[in-house]
Amino acid sequence: MTAEATEEPGSDVLVEVRDLEVHFPIKSGIVFDRTVGHVRAVDGVDLSIRRGETYGLVGESGCGKSTLGKAILNLEPPTAGSVVFDGTDIASLKGEELRRERKRFQMVFQDPLSSLDPRQTVESLLVEGLRAHGLDTDKAATRTRLRELMTAVGLPVAALSKYPHEFSGGQRQRVGIARALSVDPDLIVADEPVSALDVSIQAQVINLLQDLQDDLGLTYLVVAHDLAVVRHISDRIGVMYLGGLVEESAARELYDVPLHPYTRALMSAVPVPDPVVEDAREQILLTGDLPSPANPPTGCRFHTRCPWKQDTLCDTERPQLRVVEVDGASAGHRVACHFAEQVASGEIQPHTVDPVLVTEGFGGPDGPTPPPEAYVGV
Repeated sequence: MTAEATEEPGSDVLVEVRDLEVHFPIKSGIVFDRTVGHVRAVDGVDLSIRRGETYGLVGESGCGKSTLGKAILNLEPPTAGSVVFDGTDIASLKGEELRRERKRFQMVFQDPLSSLDPRQTVESLLVEGLRAHGLDTDKAATRTRLRELMTAVGLPVAALSKYPHEFSGGQRQRVGIARALSVDPDLIVADEPVSALDVSIQAQVINLLQDLQDDLGLTYLVVAHDLAVVRHISDRIGVMYLGGLVEESAARELYDVPLHPYTRALMSAVPVPDPVVEDAREQILLTGDLPSPANPPTGCRFHTRCPWKQDTLCDTERPQLRVVEVDGASAGHRVACHFAEQVASGEIQPHTVDPVLVTEGFGGPDGPTPPPEAYVGV
């Protein structure tokens, strides 16, 4: 899947992802395991993240956004494609080379309790990362660094001697952020960083991330499904559906001028705190279930549920992520839809979609059914 270059002149690209694929093999057999198919969690993604910006990645559960975030950090080895981080293709690195490079990119996980070792104090958790990269040689400097990290994330210095279970959810996430910051990274991938927190705590953690970005010049990739959170924190947003990127634009523009039918359906699901506006605005209810990533539809992945589907191209040719000329859309607004211009102009009107039976197999409707464990982690 080839994307057009959309970076602004002179823009400083930190991460460039090209044709990235992550396919999980589906095994079958009792005595001898054999690969009978693949779950296409990420299937041909192109995106760029500029230095110092926050790139938001949204989509419904199972679309592959968390797997994409892990693949960018090589926590999930890519099946194909490249991830160029500041001039280095980290997708091709292994062993000691990858370990040395990992100091520059870190991750904040969705569940802070399960991502922190319950048998270690906060101090030992933070020192472990410093020691892995040879940054704890001076004990006095290490103690100073730990106190600075606690202050930076809004926790008291006394928290260093406590265990993860002694903190609230928001405090544990602050510990996770401190651990990511401990090695002074350039890029942080935050996988649903506030989804497990109360609304009031969500705002505090989001504000903390923004303050740290301003102070330290960090670059973020924020994976989330809460569209309000993504709009608040992101500079640019990418929308994923069934392993692929279907739209990308500046945050405000995506909400004002959504071009892909799937993006329009997502935006119509965001509640508006005004009953008059809420009742009058466009409501798009998608029909049918999300297709299986082990047996994705041919052509456009969204055509089985799209109210604007046409008889040509949609079910035969996969659309490229391209810049379109639509009123209100900037030069950096890309969309993967054959008929984006006609949908935006009203030339093509939505119609009723008949539900399509989603086959659980792969390679065709008569293919074998993959085991449930094949979908874990997608």
